Amino acid sequence: MPDPQTSSYLDSLNDVQRQAVTTIDGPVLVVAGPGSGKTRVLTYRIAHIIEQGTAPWEVLALTFTNKAAREMKERIETVVGKRASYIWAGTFHSLFARILRVEAQHIGYPTNFTIYDTDDTKSLIGSIIREFHLDKQVYQANAIKNRISSAKSSLITPKLYEKNEELLAQDKMANMPLVYKIYAAYVARCKQAGAMDFDDLLFRLYELLQNHPEVVAKYREKFKHVLVDEFQDTNTLQYAIIKRLVQYPNSPRNICVVGDDAQSIYAFRGATIQNILDFENDFGQHNIRVFKLEQNYRSTENIVNTANAVISYNKRQIQKKIWSDKGTGDKINIIKAVDDNEEGRRVADTILEQKNRYHLQNSDIAILYRTNSQSRIFEEYLRRFNIAYRVYGGQSFYQRKEVKDLIAYLRMVVNPNDEEAFRRSINHPKRGIGGTSVSKVTDLARQQNITLFEALKHVALPNRTRHAADGYIHTIEQAQAKADTANAYELADAIAKGSGLTDMLRNDKSIEGMGRLENHEALLDGIKSFVEEDTLIDTDTLPDKSLATYLQNIALLTDFDSNEENQTGDVVTLMSVHAAKGLEYKSVYVVGLEEKLFPSWMSMDSMEGLDEERRLFYVAITRAEFYLTLSYANTRYRYGKMVMNEPSRFLSEVPADAIENTSSNRRSADHEYDEVSRQREQRASVTGVAPRNRRGTARFAAPKVDPATFQPSPAEEVQTGRNVLHLKFGEGKVIDVDGGADNRIATIHFSELPQPEKRIMLKFAKLQVLD
Repeated sequence: MPDPQTSSYLDSLNDVQRQAVTTIDGPVLVVAGPGSGKTRVLTYRIAHIIEQGTAPWEVLALTFTNKAAREMKERIETVVGKRASYIWAGTFHSLFARILRVEAQHIGYPTNFTIYDTDDTKSLIGSIIREFHLDKQVYQANAIKNRISSAKSSLITPKLYEKNEELLAQDKMANMPLVYKIYAAYVARCKQAGAMDFDDLLFRLYELLQNHPEVVAKYREKFKHVLVDEFQDTNTLQYAIIKRLVQYPNSPRNICVVGDDAQSIYAFRGATIQNILDFENDFGQHNIRVFKLEQNYRSTENIVNTANAVISYNKRQIQKKIWSDKGTGDKINIIKAVDDNEEGRRVADTILEQKNRYHLQNSDIAILYRTNSQSRIFEEYLRRFNIAYRVYGGQSFYQRKEVKDLIAYLRMVVNPNDEEAFRRSINHPKRGIGGTSVSKVTDLARQQNITLFEALKHVALPNRTRHAADGYIHTIEQAQAKADTANAYELADAIAKGSGLTDMLRNDKSIEGMGRLENHEALLDGIKSFVEEDTLIDTDTLPDKSLATYLQNIALLTDFDSNEENQTGDVVTLMSVHAAKGLEYKSVYVVGLEEKLFPSWMSMDSMEGLDEERRLFYVAITRAEFYLTLSYANTRYRYGKMVMNEPSRFLSEVPADAIENTSSNRRSADHEYDEVSRQREQRASVTGVAPRNRRGTARFAAPKVDPATFQPSPAEEVQTGRNVLHLKFGEGKVIDVDGGADNRIATIHFSELPQPEKRIMLKFAKLQVLD
């Protein structure tokens, strides 16, 4: 008999939510917009199913995180009591492992099979690579692991892989034509060892359900209701298992999937938006019910309308119109910065302003970026402004391994007595100087009271190890020899290449490897910026561009990381947009909105890739409750070079009437707007996506100076009265030159800058004389 509480939890729902909760028979698709109460609907639906007489152990609820499953059970318990603990609610992997423990013998596995984690998987693949006598620098275990994982997620067995011409061609282009053999050997070894990796927990379950009718019948009978959260994030394999469990296409049982196609952002993990787009057609013959949760309870109208406008550019989507009754709200602020340093400074400055004006706490604010390597500049300026922060879902920039690895080499160049830097750098990248050799070095250093670096020069080592040690010594000493004449960037760039760190990271073609390379390059870009920015003279002290000074500066910054008060509690959150999904903040900053950064250059060669980038931008926008700030920089350092950036196409898709109409944001002249429009129209002719008309589009100024054609003049040509061009500041006039021969400083008037006069050291400046 239904509990009398039933009406109370239903009364808290709006009309559409209530229908989605109470329609419990047959296939149901719940399209849940951002901030629309998705979790409430899913949990109350399960509670309602149980209240209507279904046993809790007959409900299978699949989630993507253990946290989501735990919170789901806790919420259900508030309605149905302790019965909630009997629901089969958990992640795909945990629940499917539970089934496999019972049924594994049907597919030739012991019930006590081992589950390999990522390290186990890479170790086994590494062993196979060695046994096949393949070059481990080319056949990298992590890259092979990702190829195998992708194949399993797409239901491609080793035999199918070997016959798939497209996959074989991709492997050949990557100089790894024997991936299919490694895949076959890996699967055989796992089977022999009675082990499954994470992908096998799905792959083997599908095999079980596909080939053993008695098993699939058992679980179809057991689970009267199947529910799937975040359905847009499922991959081909997960959807195939769900279909088997609900007897698709013959007579599907009660299946309910909840998700939002506009928030499908995990294609790089194998997720396919096609699943949610096809669901209605797949189950259409069985009287499918579709409920669209379109009321947004999180954000103001300006933010919701902006999100709607942006996502409308994606052609393949489930049509819906998200709306809000939280009032119009503040307009969207756009920060146009000269370069990434100014972007970091202005974002930090605006955060302080918002905190004062709106009485926000640090914890009410988030900075979202496309790639983790972008966090560096914002971390630095938040520290300078004494704003506590934390990097969510990852380490602070200077705590990342690849960053610390390069810094260890830089420390060795500045101070070869640094034991910790020595130990970190001596065998990284691996050069055959293992623990035994380092112990010998340490013993000799202690005996003779000398440094480890000095001991390395004299210790007795096997020939091969001696050769590697001499190479390391040469790399450090060669950089030290340049220290008096080279600036910090020149030294750092030389040591990054000479040490082999850059090549090692470039050879790792995995997604994680590419992220590590981006962080490595971001550190070098930061050093380049340190050198270049110090050309501006604000005091009588000449800038010191030495590597020692740079390391001192970041040491002071990284000490900030050890202060626990700044890592927990009331802190501004920095994170990638991917990590922000499901979260919300009163004020959100979406930064780095430039072509080839957001959207990413890796996604710009296909409409599908651009659509996913736009969905990612949509997710970023919809994290904001009251205040949304978008920022971009005209120039930024990329791989050691100052590059000119075109504003992201997504900025032109933001409705003009939703943007704060300030002079700083709307200074662009008509001809600048026309140039951006021309570029957009040119792209449209290729992509087939038409740009918005002028009246409905915001204006953004195109940069005037192209680094590719910029030719700096010799410093001695910069004289008083001459007109010059600066890469960042544009045209200016030299009004004075002072200082000694080696330290000449020019005072230049740049008429377009808010603070037009800049003092620049000509020794390091890049100026093009125009007359």
